Amino acid sequence: MVEKKIFIKEKLNTAELLARAEEIGRLAEQEAKEAEQNARFSDQVPKAIKDAEFHKLLRPKRYGGLQVDLRTYAEIVRTVSRYSVAAGWLTYFYSMHEVWVAYLPPEGRNEIFEQGGLLADVVAPVGRVKKDGDGYRLYGQWNFCSGVLHSDWIGLGAMMELPDSESPEYCLLVVPKSDVKIVENWDTIGLRGSGSNGVLVEGAYVPLHHIMPAGRVMATGKPAGGDYDADDPVYRMPFMPLFLLGFPLVSWGGAERMISLFQERTEKRIRVYKAGAKEKESAGSQRLLAELKTELNTIEGTVEHYIRKLDACIQEGKAVICDEEREQLYAWRGYVSRTSVDIAVRTLLTLGGNAIFKGDPVELFTRDLMAVAAHPNSLWEDAMAAYGRTLFGLPGDPVW
Repeated sequence: MVEKKIFIKEKLNTAELLARAEEIGRLAEQEAKEAEQNARFSDQVPKAIKDAEFHKLLRPKRYGGLQVDLRTYAEIVRTVSRYSVAAGWLTYFYSMHEVWVAYLPPEGRNEIFEQGGLLADVVAPVGRVKKDGDGYRLYGQWNFCSGVLHSDWIGLGAMMELPDSESPEYCLLVVPKSDVKIVENWDTIGLRGSGSNGVLVEGAYVPLHHIMPAGRVMATGKPAGGDYDADDPVYRMPFMPLFLLGFPLVSWGGAERMISLFQERTEKRIRVYKAGAKEKESAGSQRLLAELKTELNTIEGTVEHYIRKLDACIQEGKAVICDEEREQLYAWRGYVSRTSVDIAVRTLLTLGGNAIFKGDPVELFTRDLMAVAAHPNSLWEDAMAAYGRTLFGLPGDPVW
């Protein structure tokens, strides 16, 4: 059985948690250039995330979770992301991946939470599954496995029939890292420090208690096998909107850093082609800074609305929401990602040639924010189309 934890008040001290987030962010910032070249951070960054116990931020209390509130969680991810979008990405995923473990059958929850390793996943249902006795064999290759290099367990999506299935359904199958082959194909425009390589699985055995029936979880809001604390906040929110919360938080932190860089450089910038004019006295840069700050305010307000929605669900115990509510949250995620990229691109183009050197923070943050915005659950066009459909009473996106 999993050891029942008694929580020390210090662990829930917001100031201490944010101080740890600052340390992780600064460490990742120091490694930024090397991480770009190697397409991964050193072991020190994921170790710092684990040492800070950030992987336990959303874990249910029964299994030793820190149970921070959503605003504190948002500030942690945002803080790391101000220093490094890629490190903010890992902080988000290593913590949020513990949520799907909370929906495994009880035996699987106990085993994985007790082992205590970091988790990775690819939720895309591209795997193939064959029945093998009381369990299953998993086959396939999945790309974009964020955090895989430092994870002990990996959840991988597939369509399959469970013992009580009437037809194939969407599931997440969990395998130990020792059962996968890492495919080193992470050569991307951004988020390179995350080391989000592919994984190849060739017949790994998966017992039933390592399978999360994801489709059922999203439809019912209940974990497999019962035996859970229905008062724990993680079980009182809709699974997918909570699971995707980190995307706007990472973008928010990155956009905030871009605006700081713009203001700092503009205050010192002298325009040699404009007779030594001080750029901070330029009406164009003054107006742009005001616009960027205002856009950042809209990001903050959108994130606040998102968190309020989830907080309301916690209060009501509303683990399932209607399509229109779900797609509104999708639209908000899409808005934050697009606005963050807009902030980044306008910053880079206005600062000019000195901002385009490879590895310059402006250039790096721009590419990273673009990579976040390219994720399927952040795509502006898809998000707005899905929300718009539900406004006319039509079905929303099947996943996001």
